[in-house]
Amino acid sequence: MDWRKIPDQKIIEKTAESLRANGIDVMIVNNKNEAKDKILDLVPKGSEVMTMTSITLEQIGILPEINESGKYDSIRNKLSSMDRKTQGREMQVLGASPEYVLGSVHAVTEDGKILIASNTGSQLSAYVYGSDHVIWVAGAQKIVKDFDMAMTRLYEHTLPLESERLKKLYGVPSNVSKLLVISKEVKPGRITVIIVKEVLGF
Repeated sequence: MDWRKIPDQKIIEKTAESLRANGIDVMIVNNKNEAKDKILDLVPKGSEVMTMTSITLEQIGILPEINESGKYDSIRNKLSSMDRKTQGREMQVLGASPEYVLGSVHAVTEDGKILIASNTGSQLSAYVYGSDHVIWVAGAQKIVKDFDMAMTRLYEHTLPLESERLKKLYGVPSNVSKLLVISKEVKPGRITVIIVKEVLGF
């Protein structure tokens, strides 16, 4: 299975229609530069923003703009300046309910489901409920036929690559400890998925 293959336009459009039917806004862009521009259009300057750990966000070059430009209230910067031993509870609250959260996903099904796996679960609270605005950027190669194929992609492709990355950084592998499946969003306008017709992330 070629997990890095970009599907044809008809499948991308079908997936976008399914997501919209499930209450999720969708933008389709051609490349990572357009994806970055869309994020900057969606997030007002001065907003409170949390950037979750994401290879995709690194690849599109949005992280310095959010966390280093001074134009946004960066939650990640606040967390990096805090002491987890003495401020752990406060850090959990900050990370769980930012006004805006940016991240990516691990699979999107043609019938409009989104899968996100996590080892610690640290990003999931904001995605599920805590944030008023959730923006996910996903390379179109993450589109799969159905839920079963999404799970196969997760274990055969995503997990090995993420484990390899973590071993290089910390000497330990990753796990699918917690799995989030979004099948519908009930609050209009809360979740936006930017589908990029390039291979991005795992």
